[in-house]
Amino acid sequence: MGVSITGIGVVSAIGMSVEENLSALREGRTGIGPLQYLQGTRAPLAGEVKASNDELRAALGVGTEYVSRTSLLGLQAAREAWGDNKRSGVIRTGIISATSVGGMDRSEVFYKDYLSQNMPDYRLLTTHDSGSTTERIAKELGISGYINTLSTACSSGVNAIMLGARLILQGTLDRVLVGGSDALSGFTIDGFRSLMIYDDQWCRPFDESRAGLNLGEGAAFLLLEGEKSLELTGNQPICNVSGWANAADAYHQTASSPDGKGATLAIENAIRRAGIGLSDVSYVNAHGTGTKNNDHSESVALQNVFGDRIPPFSSTKAFTGHTLAAAGAIEAVFSVLAIRHNLLFPNLNYQTAIAETGLVPVTQLETGVQVNAVLSNSFGFGGNNSSLVLTKYE
Repeated sequence: MGVSITGIGVVSAIGMSVEENLSALREGRTGIGPLQYLQGTRAPLAGEVKASNDELRAALGVGTEYVSRTSLLGLQAAREAWGDNKRSGVIRTGIISATSVGGMDRSEVFYKDYLSQNMPDYRLLTTHDSGSTTERIAKELGISGYINTLSTACSSGVNAIMLGARLILQGTLDRVLVGGSDALSGFTIDGFRSLMIYDDQWCRPFDESRAGLNLGEGAAFLLLEGEKSLELTGNQPICNVSGWANAADAYHQTASSPDGKGATLAIENAIRRAGIGLSDVSYVNAHGTGTKNNDHSESVALQNVFGDRIPPFSSTKAFTGHTLAAAGAIEAVFSVLAIRHNLLFPNLNYQTAIAETGLVPVTQLETGVQVNAVLSNSFGFGGNNSSLVLTKYE
């Protein structure tokens, strides 16, 4: 029994749907630019979704203002992934959503008003809890069999997919909506700036001149189904979730191990779990944040695993920005698109190889290539490293 992906949904700085995101990826069009909706931060560039909270609420039919932007983005992507599927008393259905910031975008409004004694609205705090996004989506879609929220920093989205696949294979659930959502907030932007890893210019993953990341926001969900669910829904699989692994190197609170130990273990174990050979990996959607530490560590890990036969690889974060807990889910959707349309996405802004590793990513959109298996990496703070292998449905 396997795990199939039958639905995908995504919203990011490059689009409000799967089709809009795919068009931007094909055209090499970034969504990173000056902030339009989030005010009061010193970051000149970020991957902001091109819609205000009011516009999102109107489009989604959400009447209350007591809902976080994280929840609004999550609802947008979850609805698209869920499609016209129905609630079922026979199909055991769950949802697993990941987030890092939860409702921080609303909480910091309350906090500023509270400190300045400017009539703070305590109802804003009802959106703060990380689980509120998951519960809101579950209620709207009628999912009640299993509801869970994960927060493991930047590996959260992949870990949600991993847990969902395991629950299906264990026979606990028949189908699971999995993914992640995170909104930009002043708290997170200023936090990354305090770590001195935020680039005020357009980020440059895997480039020798890289100086940091650009944060982004967005959400993505994937509908996973096992054999029983497929028989009852009649949904057509897009591709398979074949391999996954998580490994913690516990090297540093924020930095990755310079020898790529945790990342190496995650990649190796995910490929082994998928039951394919190293040469079968068609493309690697790298974590590739654009920081000095991360890109070097991931490059070393790729060399550790593949030697001198590293598959074509690129980071798509110069399109969307680093969307934290949503990154693994967004990039899983991009990986599905790579398989579905036989595409290799460009690593924007690359010019010069990292001196210590010399690795050169894909720099132009490549079409018409045979993409049968994609490795997607997501590596989080504290050394929480996760890798996912998606394969073409045969």
